[in-house]
Amino acid sequence: MALSRIWSAFIIIAILVATIKFTFQPGQQKIFSQLVTGKNTDTVSTRLVDSASLPVNVIQQLQYEKTAVWDKERVVKEGTAYKAFRLLPANGIIDTCKGAVDICIGLIGIMALFMGFMTIAEKAGGIRFLSRIIGPFFSKIFPDIPKGHPSMGHMMMNFSANMLGLDNAATPFGIKAMESLQELNPNKGVASNSQIMFLALHASGLTLIPVTIIAYRSSLGAQNPTDIFIPCMIATFAATMAAMFIVSFKQKINVFQPAILAWIGGISVIIALLVLYIVKLDPASAQSFSGKLSNGIILVIFLLIVLGGIYKKIDVFDAFVEGAKGGFETAVRIIPYIVGMLVAISMLRTSGTFDVIINGIKSIFAALGTDTRFVDGIPTALVKPLSGSGARGMMLDSMKTFGPDSFAGRLSSILQGTSDTTFYVVAVYFGSVSIRNTRYAIGSMLLADLVGIITSIALAYLFFGSSA
Repeated sequence: MALSRIWSAFIIIAILVATIKFTFQPGQQKIFSQLVTGKNTDTVSTRLVDSASLPVNVIQQLQYEKTAVWDKERVVKEGTAYKAFRLLPANGIIDTCKGAVDICIGLIGIMALFMGFMTIAEKAGGIRFLSRIIGPFFSKIFPDIPKGHPSMGHMMMNFSANMLGLDNAATPFGIKAMESLQELNPNKGVASNSQIMFLALHASGLTLIPVTIIAYRSSLGAQNPTDIFIPCMIATFAATMAAMFIVSFKQKINVFQPAILAWIGGISVIIALLVLYIVKLDPASAQSFSGKLSNGIILVIFLLIVLGGIYKKIDVFDAFVEGAKGGFETAVRIIPYIVGMLVAISMLRTSGTFDVIINGIKSIFAALGTDTRFVDGIPTALVKPLSGSGARGMMLDSMKTFGPDSFAGRLSSILQGTSDTTFYVVAVYFGSVSIRNTRYAIGSMLLADLVGIITSIALAYLFFGSSA
């Protein structure tokens, strides 16, 4: 099975790279220990940085996050005007296991909350009502789902949360959608066509406003933190369309049907109007607007669900508790899948595999005589399918190293907002319904990711090609 082979390859490659570094590279005698028992407080390499070139808030953030330590001895010894900060590795296997469990424990409360409200909505008929509204569109790209099935409403809630950047809400909605789709799945251990289509669209990560990316750029001193808004919007839309076309081609679905084209056109108009409005706002106003929009919609949804439950004379609190119990059980059930995936990813990062790949890509394009500036932003793209937090770290590292307004800093920001974490999504969502044979899901999702990466690079050159 695809996921099993990929997971095995991650571990084998990480150990082989670590063995080569241990054998042939000086100063790597502790790499095996770092793979197993490494911690974020360990030091494995240093990079010299001119402290005068960094804004004060960046220096403070580096020290606060403990991602860098000023190396006074090295500065004095080399007698330069530079200060060196030590790059810290990913956690080793042991600490990664602890972190994976912490992630799942952190999900319990969120899962319980949203799945509790979801149960109220189901009993009040709200999910079926939503399913009827989006039925004309979803029935075309999900032909195996019966008309008005609750899974359509669940998927719509998931996509809506994704578009608003509400990751905490999107996960429980998405897992509920997978559970609903699993009820229709004739072969419980094998991913159905509908599950693959849903997960590919979800992993493409269509987001209307990249709130967190704008916030990070603002904190790092970018002159115009929102200048990546339009490229992000276009790139994530391209990745979503690619996911739909790729899976539709595999499932022999005609995407040029009037209902599909009408919905895509409607979403495109909404995105265009939002772009026109956002670009007129200053960074602070844009962040304020996005926060009010996303959080306001969540509160409105809660209000409508409770009012609907009261109108239908449902025991609202009992329904909430019933659904919340399911959220707790689901969060616990996905622990083995999360542990397995995050351990493999941690080994790749700590072994230095990503560094080998990046250096190889840069060497190839340099030999071809092409512009290699985009390579400095590629680490974010490589890590994004594997780890959201890891990709965020890569993005921040690019902005701190090259500057938030540099070509690499802007490109990494666009790449961060292009798609979701493919392998994490596969582990969580398929793991929640115990599916082991993912068929062509991973290949389709990675291909959509590739479209998003290429689009992001092209947009970065189009919008910021003159940046240093």
